[in-house]
Amino acid sequence: MSSIDIPYATLLAKYEFNDMVIEYWLASQSRAVGLRLYPKSTASQVVERREFLNTPEILAVPEETFNTVRAWLIDSMVQLKLLGDTTEGYPQGRTMRNSASLADLRFERQSVDEEDGTTSVITRLVSPRGFAVDHRLAWINGGAGFSVQVTFHNLGQQPLTLEMLSSFSLGGITPYANDDAPGRLHLHRFRSYWSAEGRHDSQPIEEMGLERSWANHAPRAERFGQVGSMPVRGFFPFIAVEDRAVGVFWGVQLAWAGSWQMEAYRKDDCLCISGGLADREFGHWMKVVSPGESFMTPAANVSTVAGDLDDLCDRLTAMQAPTVDRAPQSEQSLPVICNEWCTSWGDPHHDQLVAMADKLKDTRVKYLVIDAGWYKGDGGVWALAQGDWQPNPRLFPHGMRATTDAIRARGLVPGIWFEFEVVGEQSPMFTQTDHLLKRDGLPVTAGGRRFLDFRDPWVVDYLSKKVIGFLKENGFGYIKVDYNETIGIGVDGAESLGEGLRQHLVGMQRFFALMRAEIPDLVIENCASGGHRLEPSMMGLVSMASFSDAHEGCEIPIIAANLHRLILPRQSQIWAVLHRADSMQRLTYSLTAGFLGRLCLSGEIERLDPAQWALVEEAIRFYDRVAPLIKDGKSQLYQSIGLSWRHPQGAQVIWRTSRDGQQAFGVVHSFAEPLPSEITVPGQEGAGGWRVAGCFPANSVSPHLTKDGVVFMPGGPFQGQVVYLTNREEESVC
Repeated sequence: MSSIDIPYATLLAKYEFNDMVIEYWLASQSRAVGLRLYPKSTASQVVERREFLNTPEILAVPEETFNTVRAWLIDSMVQLKLLGDTTEGYPQGRTMRNSASLADLRFERQSVDEEDGTTSVITRLVSPRGFAVDHRLAWINGGAGFSVQVTFHNLGQQPLTLEMLSSFSLGGITPYANDDAPGRLHLHRFRSYWSAEGRHDSQPIEEMGLERSWANHAPRAERFGQVGSMPVRGFFPFIAVEDRAVGVFWGVQLAWAGSWQMEAYRKDDCLCISGGLADREFGHWMKVVSPGESFMTPAANVSTVAGDLDDLCDRLTAMQAPTVDRAPQSEQSLPVICNEWCTSWGDPHHDQLVAMADKLKDTRVKYLVIDAGWYKGDGGVWALAQGDWQPNPRLFPHGMRATTDAIRARGLVPGIWFEFEVVGEQSPMFTQTDHLLKRDGLPVTAGGRRFLDFRDPWVVDYLSKKVIGFLKENGFGYIKVDYNETIGIGVDGAESLGEGLRQHLVGMQRFFALMRAEIPDLVIENCASGGHRLEPSMMGLVSMASFSDAHEGCEIPIIAANLHRLILPRQSQIWAVLHRADSMQRLTYSLTAGFLGRLCLSGEIERLDPAQWALVEEAIRFYDRVAPLIKDGKSQLYQSIGLSWRHPQGAQVIWRTSRDGQQAFGVVHSFAEPLPSEITVPGQEGAGGWRVAGCFPANSVSPHLTKDGVVFMPGGPFQGQVVYLTNREEESVC
């Protein structure tokens, strides 16, 4: 057989996991392997790709000047670059994908392992230059997605330096077009800023410059991410592509707490997406792998679906559920939290906490959390006194144990705030520079804070006493771990600044695991200036997370609703800050926002009048009723709010259904005028059995149940409502 008779690529292997098809494609000559996936239900719509560009531009060029141009190439499912290897096509500063490091990385073998309910496909690629990579695709049986990790092995005699190593790379997008699919593909991502987390961003790839060139030369790339120790700052570690012609999404969430990147890449007919640790160009990262050593990337959660963005995000967030199911037993019923931060604003004291506990006893509130400031010196500032972790005797004259005993005596679990990864300038620890992170030999300093080095055994021992020992000694069952600065590009102590940062953050996460190991029933809250650590690896270490620092703004329900697409609502702690001066309408607006996740009360709890407190108790009772759906369900977001989150107009509904389809609830919020006359949740078979079984507040206007769906009618500006519906035999109370 001549070379022209050999197909360019052949199907190496094909797997069906749940409703997904995963294909491995092998280039016949180079032995490169590409990864393609699509929903099983769309298999009949997959088309055979054109092999060559026969466009007018190509045909106009003399053949001896411009050789035949392939319309598509296998894009390696492993992307890496080694120090010293070349790139071509003007990519430097834009992308490190498809470097010369991949030129002779060839398929060696593939195996399938079955263990503990997980099916893993391990593909080994080997280079004659003395290195190999293992690509592991792991599917938990029955799951709606899978995780991917890559391990690099140095098989040679000399150290090798990585400048980039991806966690995942998907090619062949879109398999439903035999050309470059003009006008069909859209890229989705979620932007994030302080008190504005999770804003959906969607663009046609043409607007992003991701069309192929006329001759498939000079690849296009969109590389985005974040650099530092706040992984959800600028963007969430998420990427998705939609083919609007067929209604299919491909999406990925990266599980990593440090610098990361995602890339959309285009050289030919096919769009490719990849991501992982931020590379040398983007995140100042290089890693030396010595002979006989290996390096593994963070995991990436991957899925595909025929549906909409909510369908895709439901599949990806569901992959976070197994770790959350291992949370302490006290968390399984999603009890209500109360945090005193918006009560004392950094000045908590014994008498006030006891008064709050008196107010909360005999309710479904379970945790009463002492927030920042309990450790500051007289005249000190809560944000600059971290490090010594000694309770202020003026605030707690009988000692911290007396306060926690008083809280427990009223049936509540006491919690406490720490920001133990940093030291403030008002603490003697600020000058303990031997144990602090440095860059260019100087302590990394930001906003009056410096950072403890979690690679240092002394630091782990110190915090084991100051944090874990303190929790045990004082009977705490809950810790809120805050984090209010970012380390930036990296730190000294490794072969690159980015690698130093990575090693430090691995140590930080080990300390989180140590807290749980030492105190198995400990409830851990993940907070980083609100929502700057809302990514899967951190969420897997904790029971819940602060959704945002937007404590009292009108945008709270907007942020909370959008976060349904990125974290599990059962882990999203939503604050309802209550003031004596609030109208009943404003109290209802705040309380109903709490139904978008884990309800957390704060504010002037003990000063509310009887009517106000009765409304709070009504909300808590109703929350108890819908908590099972918050814990396990599927969300759909319907929004018509204009461009501004700070000055929103219109209304929104989060519609959440149980997995068996027998129960649902809608959380409705209206904003400034103009308001829509109605918002319809379509396809809910309103005439087929749905009944309103409860509302909060109790005097709410029920939605219309029509043949088209459930129709909500927003009231006046800035109102909130929760409606519980069922197909079961339950008495209507609305």
